[in-house]
Amino acid sequence: MAQVRRPVVAVATLLLLTLIQAVADPTGLMALVGYSGALPSSSAGWWSSAPYLVFVPVMGAMAWWVAHRAGERFWLLAAGLTLAVLLAQAAAALAMSGNLAVAGWAAGYVAAQAVPAAVITAAITRWLGGPRSPGRHPAGRSLPPALAFGALSTLLSGLWWTGAAYAPGLPVPRPERGFLSVAVAIGLLALAASLCLKPIRSRVGGLLGGWIAGLCAGGLFGLLQAVISLVVDRGAGGDMWPLMMAYVAVADGLAFGACTGWLLGLAALATDRVDQTARPGRSTAPQFIAGALGAMALAASLIVPNVQGAANVGKNLPDAGFLRAEGSHISDGRGNQVLLRGVNVNQLVDFYRPQPEVPAVRPLSEEDFAGMAEQGFTVSRLNISSSALEPERGSLDPEYVARIHQAVDWAKAHGIYTVLDMHQDGWWNGPTEPGTTCRPGTEEMWGYDGAPQWATSTDGAPRCQFTGRDISPAGNRAFQNFYFDTNGIRSALAQTWGKLAAEFSDEPMVAGFDLLNEPGFGETAPVTTSYLLGKFYEQSIERIREARARQIIFIEPSIFWSGLGFDSGPTPGFTEDTNIVFSPHLYAESITMDRDLGIVPIVGLERQFTLAQRVAAEYNAPLWSGEYGYWGSEEVHWGEDEDSLARLARYTAAEDEHVLGSAYWVWKQACGDPQNGIEPYGNALMMQDCATGGDLPPKRGLLKILSRAYPQSAPGKITSLAAEESTLRLAGQTDTASCDLQVWFPGSAKPEIHSTGIANSSLEQVPGGWKFTGCASGDYAVASSSGE
Repeated sequence: MAQVRRPVVAVATLLLLTLIQAVADPTGLMALVGYSGALPSSSAGWWSSAPYLVFVPVMGAMAWWVAHRAGERFWLLAAGLTLAVLLAQAAAALAMSGNLAVAGWAAGYVAAQAVPAAVITAAITRWLGGPRSPGRHPAGRSLPPALAFGALSTLLSGLWWTGAAYAPGLPVPRPERGFLSVAVAIGLLALAASLCLKPIRSRVGGLLGGWIAGLCAGGLFGLLQAVISLVVDRGAGGDMWPLMMAYVAVADGLAFGACTGWLLGLAALATDRVDQTARPGRSTAPQFIAGALGAMALAASLIVPNVQGAANVGKNLPDAGFLRAEGSHISDGRGNQVLLRGVNVNQLVDFYRPQPEVPAVRPLSEEDFAGMAEQGFTVSRLNISSSALEPERGSLDPEYVARIHQAVDWAKAHGIYTVLDMHQDGWWNGPTEPGTTCRPGTEEMWGYDGAPQWATSTDGAPRCQFTGRDISPAGNRAFQNFYFDTNGIRSALAQTWGKLAAEFSDEPMVAGFDLLNEPGFGETAPVTTSYLLGKFYEQSIERIREARARQIIFIEPSIFWSGLGFDSGPTPGFTEDTNIVFSPHLYAESITMDRDLGIVPIVGLERQFTLAQRVAAEYNAPLWSGEYGYWGSEEVHWGEDEDSLARLARYTAAEDEHVLGSAYWVWKQACGDPQNGIEPYGNALMMQDCATGGDLPPKRGLLKILSRAYPQSAPGKITSLAAEESTLRLAGQTDTASCDLQVWFPGSAKPEIHSTGIANSSLEQVPGGWKFTGCASGDYAVASSSGE
């Protein structure tokens, strides 16, 4: 009787927990199966049914099997139920994406929900599931199947062990990480499998025992990686990154074990069968097979990096005169590294107006760009809205396009590059509709900016925010429909990019195209935030290149990066185009979730640069932060308090250390901007007095730090950089002599400059500061002290 009661109790408990979570979760994002309040839609595809028609049945069936076979012991039942939830997630992700690698990787994203649900269900099942009489089973040999499982990890690595968590030197079984990494990872995973296999198979026989052992081995492997990470991933302390890294590694390991552990079970059964038929003693065949698999895996680690390196050489390079991505830095096409440093400009954004009578943006004029140049800035990240660009589907608004052209021309007149950024915050500028009932835990919200109404499909989900604008059931469903190309809206935005790029295809002062600002997560990360986001980027790049636009493509990870300080980004290999730049927003210790909650930073301000460069390296792309800043406090809204200035000084020091460019948020902000919050002033570098509509003094303390000395163009590659105000230490190396060195120094006082390896140097006073130019060859250096 207990053999039936235990599975019934386990399945019923797990389903009840799923229902309770769906009702209690106000967003539909944190439950095993969430419900956002969206209604079924005839235009939606299979993805909208997969959580209910795939996840729930797979989870229930696996839970029944586990409870029937492994329900005699609490810890085995909990592990088996975790396996059930992870497999259900993988099955649902596979139904949505059709991609095995994505589906397996996605299983790890539900680990935080799976383990507590499994533990609770196991406890209730032990309590109500009837009497138990634990049995024993032959354990068999563990080493041959464990070695085979370790070797297979390299051949089946898929998307596991990618992303910011995996530092160089950390053993991961991915061929591109090299022989040593693969060899150590195989050994550690095989050790973990061997340790798990005997005790589990002695209590759970057959395929399931080996499968649960594979799950446990993956989790143990993640723990071992976390311990090693404490040594190899050293850096600025004082944050929670070691814990976050441990979670990611364990989640990846559990997902790998859940999706491939059946292979360990089969290998164990095959070893048993061979041993049973071998006469006399045990056969050496299992060891031979495991060794052959290991040799294949190690051979792959020697071959794959070379193949990938060859495949990425020399593709899609634009003509000279246009900026381009070259390895880890941005180049001007003439052999010079370019640091794009500047600000965001939001004065063309189609914002929602919290108070209709108060303008949501400040007028944009040529004086704005002249002011940027006086700070030494060389780039404007020009935020534009698709709601204004394409209010009617299929055609761009000529007046709005003309305003974009005018901004680009003004910037060009002052030596400033433009990055065209398709901006959105919360998907579109609609607020909570009158009469909406927000679920407990959410509240009515303003609109912000982004897509036109024709591209906004919410399926009736409420426009109510949870903690902030980016977690709204309506916004999440709108993003979900976008990612899955409902009514062709994802393809439409890609086509829009092709049309807009054609307008600027011959303009080298347009540095590039930022395809989508802070993409939302939809409802099914990482299928949405990585795989389908990559599909959108791929489509857009194709349309842009068809328009013969040669500029850089700036790609962003999801809003998770701005909120947590790290994320995965689009799946590696999403495009063959090499003229791309990875552009997360480096807001650590600023607008991130941890600061909002008043807890220790998840990712420290200095560490975020290392994590971002780690992900950029997976794309073989440079890193450029499209947004950062906003270190103000409620007490000191102007952001000129000691804490804000100290954090910005730390940021700029780290930025120099990593030799990076960026765009500060934001140049101007109107009093009616919903992000401003209707305060007595517009909170930006250039302040506005809301009582008069006129200007207030700019944030001189922040500008003093932002306008520090730096090389705007440097021959070859910059090897080290440090600066504070007009004091600079710069070193570089070039194989080809070049006279394109150009260094900015702020202030009216003439700086004292010392250089080596520089010929024909000159120092010219310009508005706001000084320009140092010269011809560099070989190793060169420039140093300065503050002028008198």
